[in-house]
Amino acid sequence: MLKKHRGEHEPRRPVKLPAMFHRRAGIKGWVQRLAAAALAVTMPLFGAVSYYQKTLPDSFYMQSADSAYFSGNELLHFSSGTGQKAAEASTGLNQNFFTDVNLFGVIPIKDVHVSVADKPQVVVSGEPFGVKMFTDGVVVVGISPVQTKSGSENPGEKAGLKVGDVIVQVNSQTVKSNDDLIALARTGDKLNIHYRRDGSDGYTSIQPVESKDGGYKIGIWVRDSTAGIGTMTFIDATRGVFAGLGHGISDSDTREIMPLENGEIVDAAISGVKKGKAGTPGELRGNFFNSSVLGSLKQNGETGVYGQYYRQAEGETLPIAYKQEVKAGAAQILTTIDGETPTLYDIEIEKVGLNDREKTRNMVIHITDGILLSKTGGIVQGMSGSPILQNGQLVGAVTHVLVNDPTRGYGIFAENMYDTARQIEGNAQ
Repeated sequence: MLKKHRGEHEPRRPVKLPAMFHRRAGIKGWVQRLAAAALAVTMPLFGAVSYYQKTLPDSFYMQSADSAYFSGNELLHFSSGTGQKAAEASTGLNQNFFTDVNLFGVIPIKDVHVSVADKPQVVVSGEPFGVKMFTDGVVVVGISPVQTKSGSENPGEKAGLKVGDVIVQVNSQTVKSNDDLIALARTGDKLNIHYRRDGSDGYTSIQPVESKDGGYKIGIWVRDSTAGIGTMTFIDATRGVFAGLGHGISDSDTREIMPLENGEIVDAAISGVKKGKAGTPGELRGNFFNSSVLGSLKQNGETGVYGQYYRQAEGETLPIAYKQEVKAGAAQILTTIDGETPTLYDIEIEKVGLNDREKTRNMVIHITDGILLSKTGGIVQGMSGSPILQNGQLVGAVTHVLVNDPTRGYGIFAENMYDTARQIEGNAQ
């Protein structure tokens, strides 16, 4: 047997803990797991509530108790009693009230204002139309150096101008065209510029320079007009107002919505289709009939183009669905891909979003109609504004195509377009 050295000890025997200790440790672990599970459940709920608080609209329209629900979102519910309030308001003097929107019908999200009103009735179109518009001022679409006898100079950049700026006055004179700006620059005198950028006014001066091939230049490229073909969504026949496109007309270079000075819409006919494919959007090709004026442009904004309609509206009259009534499922679009006559095609509304910060991408749509797919490949340029119909109502309009999947795209709520249209001064029939 080996002799133990000083300081060495026998191995310690394990201490046997009381049974009560093990029970307490087990309870503690169970509580920790329960707390972790509760946290895992509540965190997404808090996230959902926060998201909806920020994005849900602050106001809704209802026609009656039938509109007091969210068809397109099973998570959202108006508080109990909302339908009764809507029914009472529809027959009373006060047609406005507040109610709660809840998650799962239990968790409060936000108070919203409700207006009880009959659904607007509009004439649904789907016909192509030509748009000719002139800008309010001239849009800067490019800034480039000027080659002078002494080298390269960039007057526009030196003046601090940027692509997307809208020049409205030069030397206190209104500028309406590219020719106006060229004529002022040719004098060689310093130009005092009044421009708009992101909705704010700005002022600067620019000194024209003499180019090496003669003549004074400022090195700025501007655009004063545009034209194209789109689809009309609806006509408010009682007021003589039209709505189309579902999005604003933007400059092809700056991607900014072009400021409207004046413009008109004319008859158009579709003469051909460039079929879309993944990565390459297609387009409708057509012809304008300049002598056949349909109306005047009054607004080019985020949700479309609007104006006075000069003719007697023709087509089917349908109610506009309130946004909470739009739901995922089967629907149709009314669009024209040949000539001037619109046709109904089957689609699927895949997703509905009530994000009030996004006015033009309220739903994701999927073209399912075999005939339309065979001829266009899906959604193509020129279809913007094509009405979307569901359950006998106008629910929206086509706005954008997904470039990598032309069978899918976005749509705007018809209610959003109507909210803008009713602000337009009409041309009552």
